[in-house]
Amino acid sequence: MRRLFVCLLTLFLTFSYSLSEAGEWRLAKSNHFIVYYKEASESFINRTIEKAEEYYDQIADELGFRRYDFWLWDKRAKIYIYDNLEDYQAATDQPSWSSGIVSPKDKIIKTFLDAHGFFDRTLPHEMGHIIFREFVGFDNHAIPVWLDEGVASLGERQRYSTFHILVKQAIKNGKFIQMEELTNLSPQQMQDDASVNLFYAESISIVDYLLKEFGRDRFVFFCQTLRDKRDLKGALSYAYSFRDTEDLGLSWREYLDNG
Repeated sequence: MRRLFVCLLTLFLTFSYSLSEAGEWRLAKSNHFIVYYKEASESFINRTIEKAEEYYDQIADELGFRRYDFWLWDKRAKIYIYDNLEDYQAATDQPSWSSGIVSPKDKIIKTFLDAHGFFDRTLPHEMGHIIFREFVGFDNHAIPVWLDEGVASLGERQRYSTFHILVKQAIKNGKFIQMEELTNLSPQQMQDDASVNLFYAESISIVDYLLKEFGRDRFVFFCQTLRDKRDLKGALSYAYSFRDTEDLGLSWREYLDNG
């Protein structure tokens, strides 16, 4: 309770609106974020700041990641709120199902007003990408998309609570994506919502399996090994004794089949 009070007090003291405009954008600033917006209401911007500050510590704490580079002053993350889906798509060239996009290295998140699930899904998801990539390396090509998306999705309480159902349905209906195929997929290549949702559900499921079956400390060690060695196969072998992703996939599937 005391920590919450201190955080809220700090937020109140540091959160300020800019009366001037940066180009076409208006600004709102807090300890760790700068929000760029045009027509969004003050209440919406207030809530965006409050939720972003809440997730800032929560996501790193839950993953067990130690911070070395804090988002302060000129290192603050930037959140762009477009007025509508059309403006967002024109600026980002994202598919119709996208409600947000992130550039982890630049700490920039882009979304739009009325984006479905922004506070509970999009915001924690995109922040998860930044925090994860800060830990394992922004230009680390050894990170598969399923791991990146799985870790980012852990903060989405709504999706986290339903991924078990989607994965079990996929197994029952014969639509389950095997590990080898999943490793070569990206949701950006998918056009239908069902495929996208299953990709995310399975990605969360794998990360959830690693955390629950082997513990958070082992997962942090796995991520550290990925960061230092930049070799997925080697990191799986070193941290978990899996020979490769196929071996991980077999173990994960056995875990799912056993409930």
